[in-house]
Amino acid sequence: MRDISKKKVIVLATHGFEQSELEVPVHKLAEAGATVHVVSPEAGSIKGWDKTDWGSPVQVDVLLDDVNPEEYHAIVLPGGQINPDLLRVNDAAIALIRAMFDQDKVVAAICHAPWLLIEAGIVDGRDVTSYKSIRTDLINAGGNWIDAEVVVDNGVVTSRNPGDLDAFCEKIAEEIQEGKHDRDAA
Repeated sequence: MRDISKKKVIVLATHGFEQSELEVPVHKLAEAGATVHVVSPEAGSIKGWDKTDWGSPVQVDVLLDDVNPEEYHAIVLPGGQINPDLLRVNDAAIALIRAMFDQDKVVAAICHAPWLLIEAGIVDGRDVTSYKSIRTDLINAGGNWIDAEVVVDNGVVTSRNPGDLDAFCEKIAEEIQEGKHDRDAA
């Protein structure tokens, strides 16, 4: 994994995040040197979903209302069905994702989390992937859906499912290391 020391990463989640899709990026990005903060609309802890049942709680580091996107280099959006569905109707969550995108920072979404990219209005004209059940949603939002492990389009990193977490995390670190992404072309 690339060295991303002195970089700060947001992992935005709420109850129902897919356990591995939050925990593995937090661990791997921190292992690569980044400071990683779990950001949520809820204080205290949020509970994950682990394949077929409720998983373990994860401590929230920063409340969504208190986060300053200018202090971070990337945002990671874990999937699962519940987490992104709850967050896509949260105006503050969508505003944070859009702010990170508008500041030319890395925006990464896995599994069902590209729903959040649709809500933030950043899919149109981009190459993306996702869990297969939201493929049509991404296409209808103007995305060029590609059946691939990980797809990168100018700092927007998408991955289709938890089996691809190592490649997903590596691409996030690579994009963070590259720095800001000029998105005028998309």
